[in-house]
Amino acid sequence: MGPPRRKLIIDTDPGIDDAMAILMAFQSPEVEVIGLTTVFGNVPTPIATTNALYLCALADCPEVPVAEGAWAPLTKSEPTRISDYAHGEDGFGNTHVANPGFVKAEKVDQSACDFLIEKVAQHPGEVTVVALGPLTNLALAVRKDPSFVKNVKELCILGGAFFASGNVNPAAEFNIYSDPDAADIVFTAGMNTRVIGINLTTQVILNDKELTDIKDSGTKYGKYVHDITRFYMYWHVTSDGVDGIFLHDPTCMAAVLDPSLVTYRTGVVRVETQGICAGLTLLDMGLKGWNSSNLWMHQPPIKVGWTVEANRVKELVKNLLTKP
Repeated sequence: MGPPRRKLIIDTDPGIDDAMAILMAFQSPEVEVIGLTTVFGNVPTPIATTNALYLCALADCPEVPVAEGAWAPLTKSEPTRISDYAHGEDGFGNTHVANPGFVKAEKVDQSACDFLIEKVAQHPGEVTVVALGPLTNLALAVRKDPSFVKNVKELCILGGAFFASGNVNPAAEFNIYSDPDAADIVFTAGMNTRVIGINLTTQVILNDKELTDIKDSGTKYGKYVHDITRFYMYWHVTSDGVDGIFLHDPTCMAAVLDPSLVTYRTGVVRVETQGICAGLTLLDMGLKGWNSSNLWMHQPPIKVGWTVEANRVKELVKNLLTKP
């Protein structure tokens, strides 16, 4: 017998690239997806929940529980930001595949916060949480139960820009910008945390030919992945001038499945929570011994993705999404 499968909970706002990342996890025999928790972001939370249930059904795993999470940021005065301009009003590129005729299962009664707390308490030191959307659910869990922090084996986050330009404005990446207060709580909570920022994920691009090859593979997810990425690719071409799509969430999932794909810098990360730079993620790289107190000192360090093996990530993504 091989080693036991690693337990994953995916906190998500599906979302086209979320869908790709989630299907990668379901296609990976070394991990066991023990639940999905949903949050606002690419779509409003109720649609994210429907989409998560759809992906479980599509993967022939309808028994995987889906718990619905936060509908809005921690600070209620903050707007609830939705990126339907990139993902379509249904989150799947306006393909409208997640219809009630296909999705038979229902969400569980627990909130995402309570589900996260309970599952990691049932399996202390065994659960990796992969956070693909705004960090509101994680911040709520940290606030509600201090033991959550020590019970999580690892937290891997897709978010932040880290010395690169943001994707909602020059300062901020979308997931962090959507709830900067939650992000600052999570980054300084003391969990074993890795962060994959868009400074890395914008180096990992699938072009139109590669997406067509996925469709032509004739495999289980090929046509679905190709169809949902049409809208997403058009947005990338018009917004970024990129002839393809950035693999944001799939790169984060790839880093979970194969840690050798990314190198890291370790240090304290704080998030600006207000003003023109709200959502800015700033890493103290440890290059200086500070002469006076500041808000980075005496906080727990985390690991921030620094380099990525882009071609190897792409091969892993393509291999998993075209796996029979």
